Amino acid sequence: MRVLVTGGAGFIGAHVVELLMAAGHDVVAFDVLHPAAHRGLPDAPPEVDVPLVRGDVRDPEAVAAALRGVDVVAHQAAKVGMGADLADLPDYVGRNDLGTAVLLAEMARAGLRRLVLASSMVVYGEGAYTCPVHGAVRPAPRTVDDLAAGRFEPTCPRCAAPLLPGLVDEDAPLEPRSVYAATKLAQEHLTAAWAGTVGANAVALRYHNVYGPRMPRDTPYSGVAAIFRSALERGVAPRVFEDGGQRRDFVHVRDVAMANAAALDATGGPTAGFRAYNIASGQPHTVGELATALATACGGPPPVLTGEFRAGDVRHVVASPERARRELGFNATVGFEEGIAAFAHAPLRV
Repeated sequence: MRVLVTGGAGFIGAHVVELLMAAGHDVVAFDVLHPAAHRGLPDAPPEVDVPLVRGDVRDPEAVAAALRGVDVVAHQAAKVGMGADLADLPDYVGRNDLGTAVLLAEMARAGLRRLVLASSMVVYGEGAYTCPVHGAVRPAPRTVDDLAAGRFEPTCPRCAAPLLPGLVDEDAPLEPRSVYAATKLAQEHLTAAWAGTVGANAVALRYHNVYGPRMPRDTPYSGVAAIFRSALERGVAPRVFEDGGQRRDFVHVRDVAMANAAALDATGGPTAGFRAYNIASGQPHTVGELATALATACGGPPPVLTGEFRAGDVRHVVASPERARRELGFNATVGFEEGIAAFAHAPLRV
């Protein structure tokens, strides 16, 4: 089938392109090559001989042209990360939400009814928690005063007792706590509305912390794994915010590409509608463990716990990948130790 991959020259998008091409699909990559993600990158996805349409998803004419002859779309294009400050807010909304709206409108006009959306675990806000007294609860956002005092763990909103973090599934409440998170949730809502209106089959993949070869180097939009790698390449100890105890699920980009392939196949099924899936390894680790594993594999200095924090960061988000396993047949194959050992010496983007 002919697949359009928006953001096809990006970190995740290029890996999706590679995997789909290896599977024999006809692939077109569509990418604006934004300098924040593509500093020094040539006008083609790395190591991939594939047509690259340079264009902006906010441009209806460019999108309409890219969609000609396409059977299904993998929508990876987005501005990612926490950003530098709130001055980034209009650009996040424009690139993520307006861009998605333009894509959906042009897909409707072209009669295309199959879409895989790159979403994110950030739509959940905090993960799942249980109070020993009150059961499942949703903690309030952490206050600056608590964070500054080193009180990093959320507490029960009813009795202030310490909470036990658990696995978040796709039916958990959605409560974005950053600008980026709000735009990702808006993308999901737009996609669900489009699917319901036109009778399309749409899948949202809620990526957890993706890492792997060709991550962008240390920028305000980089993932934490790339930030730590960049520091270690300079011979500098990774600086770990808070106390390093934040729990995440680090999933390798090769597995994320496999999840996209499975989801693209699933959109060919007879049932129309919108469905979300956690894309995660099922092996939670703390940010401190990530930093330590990378430092060891790189032979660099051990990480430093700084106690610093960022407003909008959440404490624990650990996923249940069960729905993706059951319905998409997706299982992550790259273990944490294996993946981090390889990532320690993998190429990064300039």
